Amino acid sequence: MDEHSQTLQELGEHIAKQCNGDVQDHSVAYGELSLSVAAGNIQKVLRVLKTDTACLFHVLIDVCGVDYPERSPRFDVVYNLLSLKRNLRVRVKVAVDEDDQVPTVTSVFPGAGWYEREVWDLYGIFFSDHPDLRRILTDYGFDGHPLRKDFPLTGHVEVRYDDEQRRVVYEPVKLTQEFRNFDFLSPWEGMTPTLPGDEKADPEEKQEDA
Repeated sequence: MDEHSQTLQELGEHIAKQCNGDVQDHSVAYGELSLSVAAGNIQKVLRVLKTDTACLFHVLIDVCGVDYPERSPRFDVVYNLLSLKRNLRVRVKVAVDEDDQVPTVTSVFPGAGWYEREVWDLYGIFFSDHPDLRRILTDYGFDGHPLRKDFPLTGHVEVRYDDEQRRVVYEPVKLTQEFRNFDFLSPWEGMTPTLPGDEKADPEEKQEDA
């Protein structure tokens, strides 16, 4: 184990001790420290990470979601923190299911407000006691959460401007073109001496062109 990994391992053990059992697990992988925390303890753990003199993680880089449809609980909420004083980073993960609620951390990091709105908008993970939990990237009345892996690639509605109504209208998605098999080879499969379609040409025309 190199010096950096050793430092992170010792820091993980220190954090676990300071949090009095609120950290479920900690590990060092790819030069980064990761902590696993229950949703109900996230505020207490982040407060320790921010204020403890061995940590001083004063910067919340972002809050994001991860979807594992085949797993239970399905989602991870991931908090990425930076300590400018210690020149270290830490990742805190909270595993939640679709109906679970995660306490907002805006009381610890006020800048988390918009990040949590983004996770709510794109994954549907609810943050309790959030001061203003609204969608932030999708439109009003948007159906579903587009970064869930079971969300259809085409979406549920399409948006267009209607000249007669003089306003933007929402309509169910309509796929007007059916799937077609095109008459050419994939470039990854290589080329043949005779290109697809050449056999349809008039041999006499080929000789004249030559």
